This record gives sequence, structure tokens and C-alpha cells, in this order.
Amino acid sequence: MATLLRSKLSNVATSVSNKSQAKVSGMFARMGFQAATDEEAVGFAHCDDLDFEHRQGLQMDILKTEGEPCGDEGAEPPVEGDIHYQRGGGAPLPPSGSKDQNLGAGGEFGGHDKPKITAWEAGWNVTNAIQGMFVLGLPYAILHGGYLGLFLIIFAAVVCCYTGKILIACLYEENEDGEVVRVRDSYVAIANACCAPRFPTLGGRVVNVAQIIELVMTCILYVVVSGNLMYNSFPGLPVSQKSWSIIATAVLLPCAFLKNLKAVSKFSLLCTLAHFVINILVIAYCLSRARDWAWEKVKFYIDVKKFPISIGIIVFSYTSQIFLPSLEGNMQQPSEFHCMMNWTHIAACVLKGLFALVAYLTWADETKEVITDNLPGSIRAVVNIFLVAKALLSYPLPFFAAVEVLEKSLFQEGSRAFFPACYGGDGRLKSWGLTLRCALVVFTLLMAIYVPHFALLMGLTGSLTGAGLCFLLPSLFHLRLLWRKLLWHQVFFDVAIFVIGGICSVSGFVHSLEGLIEAYRTNAED
Repeated sequence: MATLLRSKLSNVATSVSNKSQAKVSGMFARMGFQAATDEEAVGFAHCDDLDFEHRQGLQMDILKTEGEPCGDEGAEPPVEGDIHYQRGGGAPLPPSGSKDQNLGAGGEFGGHDKPKITAWEAGWNVTNAIQGMFVLGLPYAILHGGYLGLFLIIFAAVVCCYTGKILIACLYEENEDGEVVRVRDSYVAIANACCAPRFPTLGGRVVNVAQIIELVMTCILYVVVSGNLMYNSFPGLPVSQKSWSIIATAVLLPCAFLKNLKAVSKFSLLCTLAHFVINILVIAYCLSRARDWAWEKVKFYIDVKKFPISIGIIVFSYTSQIFLPSLEGNMQQPSEFHCMMNWTHIAACVLKGLFALVAYLTWADETKEVITDNLPGSIRAVVNIFLVAKALLSYPLPFFAAVEVLEKSLFQEGSRAFFPACYGGDGRLKSWGLTLRCALVVFTLLMAIYVPHFALLMGLTGSLTGAGLCFLLPSLFHLRLLWRKLLWHQVFFDVAIFVIGGICSVSGFVHSLEGLIEAYRTNAED
């Protein structure tokens, strides 16, 4: 006990000294001896956190030497395959996969004991994120945009690659020795740093809301596409698209009982391979009809009302920024991140452009919202069944991620929580936690029933959250955190991306909303 008491007194003195030095440094900085920025305050706070962790570690070591048990009482060991999706600024930990199977990685600060991934494995994750089943809506974007739609596929790839890089740059700062070190570990942490010191949690809340919207909309799209594909695969059956959506939701209801994704993650690779096979089958069928391609239908004019919807569709197909901080933190060689981003987005650009153009040339003005609906009946049924299976197996990942963010924000913030914790001391899910999850599943069903329009929902989501997370916020954060180090052309690019992204976001959101209202009125009249 005497040793423990001396250690505590020493640690308190060290902590007071460190804080005093930080305050004195800040005072001298404000007097002009050193450039003072908000990043310094973040650095001082991080030093305090490290000091606290160090003191806690010393206490634990002393307790161990005295033979007393250490660690949190009642704490359960982490479950392999469990996911922590940027909760409260922490790094996500999902299994690998597409946007349908979200990227897996642990944050730098919490994942030292986890195996690192190579640049090729990171590239595979990014490729899956931006080559998911939502590329099936790209030919519909070419229908309303023509060659400009193809240009937008290329432009979006370039911009998303650039904003992904600058987002990662916001994770790093120079220390006193001039070395570049990683001081943040997630999108949420970057957002909080930008709003500090006046509103230290505002940025993280905005990002969390955007994440929840995008994840829930992704779940809704899976239900919509499942109902749409089954209805068009078996048009002779007396089952409506809404009924198919209800059946799909009944299959998905057990997702409410998920505590980790270990079982589901085993299917991620199989789903991804199946998706690539489906794309190859569609392209092969289109190539077999190459003599009938309607090149004259591809023009430079655009449909002013519907083209902004196409912008949202294309942007949504490239969204991966929310996973990049944790992915980069888990790479064996983070210096290879830029190269990895280059080749993955070049590959995505080429494949998406070819797929969209070839599919549109085959069906021209008859191109539907989900391109597989244009296939002949015999092929369509087989392809659509595989797609439905992929959608249903992909649903739990964004659903569980959305639940994690909601539970962390509303139920697991200690004294700041709005509601009691969802889990009991024994780790079992409580009744209100299960009610929350079931309500979320039912909400995705209701949205899919009342707004069963895949392309319009995809455009709305891309314009609302996709543009914000991929265009607006990364450029804004880059300007805010690294303003003094940016060259003039970097400032120009950031400002241009922010302005263009803002215009596209507002325009796409308004026109997608108008399209949904018009479609709803048409359905009501019918």
C-alpha cells in the first residue's frame, strides 16, 4: 500500500507538471512566440490522455505485483468478428467487404495487437466498397446523362480519390521534432477537431447523423432491390413487389438479435465473388448483342430534371470515405495508401464506365432502374435470385453498424446518455435494445413499401449524404486543419470541390425529392 500511495502522489505531481507546461506553452503561443492553432489544443489533450493511460498502467502493474486482480470487473473479452463502427470517434472493426460488406480495420490507437493488412488487401476492401451491387443503377444514369454521365463517372472517381487522400492527411500532424505523427483515428475525430474548442463534439455528431442516414438508406435499398428483383423474376405469380419486400424483411428480422458479425462475415467473400460473376454475365449478354448497339442514342444533351438524380447515383456508388481512416490505420505500410487509392479508383472508373455504357447501348431508351430487369426471362430469374441472396446477406452489415452508432450515441455514453444501456451486466440485450433493433428493421420495410424506387432513393442518398461525406466535409476539414501548410493549387482544388459538390448535392437532392413525390402521386392515382 505504501508503494501504491507513493506512486499515486508521484503521478499526480507529474500530471500537474504536464498540464502546467501545456498551459504555459499555450500562453506563449498566444503571445506570438509560436503559432497557436486548434490542433495544439488537441495535441495537449492527447498528451493528457496518454499521461492518464500511463498512470493507469502503472497502477495496474503495482496491483499485479501485489497479487490483486486487475481489469474491469464484469468486463467481457472482445468477441472475434465483432464490429465497432466509428462509435464516438473510435475506429470501426467490420469484416472486409463491399459497401454492402463494409471495410474492416481497427484504429491505430486501439489495434496494435491486431494483424495488419497489406496494400493489396486494403485495395480489395476499397474495391468492394465502390464496386458493390449499386453499380446496377449506373446504366440508368447514362440514360439521362449520355456522354456527360460517362464523364461524371470519371470525374467522381478522380474527386473521391483526391478527397480520400486529403481526409487521411487530416489524421496527421507534425510534432515538436518535425515528425509527422497520427493523432486521430476516425472521421468523427477529424470532425471534432475541426469544431474544437467551441463545439468539441458538434462535428462528430454531424458525421454520425450522416453515417446513420447513409447506413439506414443502404438497408432500405437492399429491401427495395430484393422486392423489385423477385417481382420481375416471377411476374406470373400473384405476389406484388410490396409483398416480396415483406417476405424479404421477414427473412431479415433475425438481424435484430445480432451481437456480432462473425457468422455473417464468412459470406462476404462469397457474395463479392458472386457479384463479379453476375456483372460478367450481364456484360457477356450485352456483348452478344453488339451488332444491335444503339450508338446514336448516346448523346451530349442531358435531361435537366433527371440528370441531377444521376449525379447522386454515381456519387453514391463511390462512397467509401467513412471507412478509409480505420483502413489506413490498419495497413502494414501506410505510405502505400496513396498508390492503393490511385489504382483502385482507376479500376473502378474503367469497370463502371464500361459496364454502364455497354448496358445502355444494349437497351438504350428501355434501360430500367435495375439493369438486370432488362435481361430475358430465363437469364433474369437466375441472376436476380443470386442478387437477392447477395442483398439479404449484405443487409446485416450496414444494419448492425447503424445500430452500433445509435446505441453509442443514445444509450452508452454514461452520464450523457439519453436512455439506459441496451446491455445488462451479463452482456444480454435488454428489452428496449431489442425494441430499437426491431423498430429499425420495420422502418426499413415501411420505407421500402411506400417508396419502392431504387434509382430515386439511391440518387437521394447520394446527394444528401454521399456528396457531404465524399466532397463537402473532406475538403472543408482539409482547409480547416491544414490551412497554413496548403499550397495555392490545393486550396483551389478544395474550394472548387466544395462549391461544385454543394451545387450538385442541393440540385440532386431537390430533383430526387421531386421525382419521389411525382412517383408517389402517380402510384396514388393508379
